[in-house]
Amino acid sequence: MCGGQALIEGIMMRGPKKQSVVVRRPDGELEIQEKDIKLIRDRYPILGLPLIRGVVTFCDSMYNGVTALMFSADFYPEDGEEEEPSRFENWLNNRLGSEKATAFFTTLAVILGIGMSIALFFLLPTLLGTAVRFFTPSMLVRNVAESLLKIVIFVGYLALCSRMKEMKRVFSYHGAEHKTIFCYEAGLPLTVENVRKQPRHHPRCGTSFLFMVIAVSILVSTVVFAIWPVENAILRFLAHLAMLPLIVGISYEFNRWAGRHDGPVTKLLTAPGLWLQNFTTFEPDDSMIEVGIRALELVLPEKQGEDAW
Repeated sequence: MCGGQALIEGIMMRGPKKQSVVVRRPDGELEIQEKDIKLIRDRYPILGLPLIRGVVTFCDSMYNGVTALMFSADFYPEDGEEEEPSRFENWLNNRLGSEKATAFFTTLAVILGIGMSIALFFLLPTLLGTAVRFFTPSMLVRNVAESLLKIVIFVGYLALCSRMKEMKRVFSYHGAEHKTIFCYEAGLPLTVENVRKQPRHHPRCGTSFLFMVIAVSILVSTVVFAIWPVENAILRFLAHLAMLPLIVGISYEFNRWAGRHDGPVTKLLTAPGLWLQNFTTFEPDDSMIEVGIRALELVLPEKQGEDAW
């Protein structure tokens, strides 16, 4: 399975054994970074079991995605000027070395990103849901209200991001990534002409995965709180937090299943996630498609079928 991520003026692609990052530099040339993929589940097979592998893959994707994003951002500093390292950054570099310091900041960025996502899509709906108690004591109504709030906040967040000028080019590169992968999966030669004709909505997109996480969290929490009613907002949030690894694991397994099937049921279940990609993918220009093609070419498996799910 090949997948990717849009970056600042670039694209990251991951194949079964390699990862590439291709960035269009300000001078128009391509900056390329390649590395071999070393999966932790290869050393610890238990981490490759169903449900568990979803959490491991999610954390790994977050770390590598942030690392690639930081790499691409180095070529486009804010205001067009190189920023001087802070005193703390210099101290950390001297103590740990540049590689370990980078790993530290990347890990910190991942933790902060996950924390903010949890606060926005889980803590906030839970706290707002307490307002329902002023109108009705029904736990069912409260569960429904929290579920609707999760969806509204998630869709509203994507809609706002899509209107940001800085994000539009990133989302265009996102479209180029999808189109390139579709072209490869269709068995067509990777040319700009062939890629341009492909759809930009892909069922294995991260946007669809995040929506599935929200949807599964609604189903799981509704069942759990129907059996174990919890009134206190903080306790409800902690319960959501405890269920999150299971929710991510289930969502990942669904994505794997959807990636291997293409029937009426699959199309129905993936339709909401595909629709949300209207906010996170835009049509790319040819220069963006060229970046996607180059990035994918670098990670394609040597033997056919090595990238099968």
